[in-house]
Amino acid sequence: MKTNSYALTVLLALGVSAGALAQQYPTKPVRMLVGFAPGGGTDIVARIICAKLTEMYGQGFIVDNRAGATGTIAADLMSKAAPDGYTIMMGHVNSHGIAPNLFKKLPYDAQRDFAMVAYVGYVPNVLVIHPSIPAKTIAELVTIAKAKPGSLNYASSGVGSTQHLAGELFQLTTGAKITHVPYKGSGPAVVDLIAGHVSMNFDTMPPVLPHIRNGKMRALALTTPQRSPQLPQVPTMIEAGLKGFEMTNWYGVMAPSAAPRDIIARLNADINKIMAMPDAKAKLEESGAQLSPQSTEQFAKFLGGEVIKYAKLIKAAGVSID
Repeated sequence: MKTNSYALTVLLALGVSAGALAQQYPTKPVRMLVGFAPGGGTDIVARIICAKLTEMYGQGFIVDNRAGATGTIAADLMSKAAPDGYTIMMGHVNSHGIAPNLFKKLPYDAQRDFAMVAYVGYVPNVLVIHPSIPAKTIAELVTIAKAKPGSLNYASSGVGSTQHLAGELFQLTTGAKITHVPYKGSGPAVVDLIAGHVSMNFDTMPPVLPHIRNGKMRALALTTPQRSPQLPQVPTMIEAGLKGFEMTNWYGVMAPSAAPRDIIARLNADINKIMAMPDAKAKLEESGAQLSPQSTEQFAKFLGGEVIKYAKLIKAAGVSID
């Protein structure tokens, strides 16, 4: 990374324009950090985008999974990476919307230390339960949970994730008591739910959709305001009687804040093109993603709003770390 940054400085000193460098980019493989284990929603979306970028540029865009601490380990690595465009990140709500309000000593600034490259979109969180639990509706699940407080548990991709916060909001809204079991990503959490080691999960749609369809999990409700075309028969939490229950997981490509503007602009344009390609669009939507291409400026404004939104929710739920 240091060698590449030095070469970038030399070329600029010799009068090579940033625009020319952007046209030459990339001249070697690009690493995309993902803050969760393989198989989770962030990983699935990142691999679809990386596969298409590899085709477009003729250089490998390689997913590098750095799981742990609700995605903040990868975000910390990203914030300290060489700002040359060869290390980017699939950012997400956990590391950039929630963590700034949850950790007192977060090793990065979610807005100052990152350049917003391209917003991809969001996926609903869906409450799924193991088939051994006899509930067919949210009301039935609440009845079971209240009959034996703490007997049901729910998995999440980590403390402070949307899955965790959805579980906290569920308890606040219903008065039911369920036990939180954090994992290092959706992948291992899904494995344990299928095995029956945990009762439920408020997971994102990509890692659980295939298992809902094959009957290994039962979907009770979505956390979005509207139903999903991928699961049209599943009601929203609001429809199920939980007023104001709304939470989504969003994804967006990011780079270090000092990354070359022309490279960021090129990636923004090309990732937006990818999301319009029929095959990539179909794969992303099949995973449950609701696509929403934006400019870099729109993405930055969106992130600012998310930080404010989750500050209010975390305070109301009384969730804290450190």
